[in-house]
Amino acid sequence: MHYTVQARFIPNTATDFLRKLTDGTIENQQPDGKGIVASMKRAVIDEKSVVRWSEVCYCPTPRQHERTTVYDDHFTDIETVEVSDYVEFEGKALMDCMEQLARNN
Repeated sequence: MHYTVQARFIPNTATDFLRKLTDGTIENQQPDGKGIVASMKRAVIDEKSVVRWSEVCYCPTPRQHERTTVYDDHFTDIETVEVSDYVEFEGKALMDCMEQLARNN
């Protein structure tokens, strides 16, 4: 199933989250690590720290594992909507934003 996700980013987690996304920590997580990394590379953020992305999940409770292992540590107010295919959102790339925040800390 395809989903769009909207959530509020927790900015003070940027350095840790970026490191985990780029050093293999999340990518090597089974069964969904590669999907999480791909989703975060598609994610965009607006000026109010609202992040939007789309992803695929086949779990009985959508995105449950992703939330308990990664997302709940870096996002609040997570909302999910089932859609028919990937959706591209306009905005600044979340990865770029996290790199900037990490440099400034």
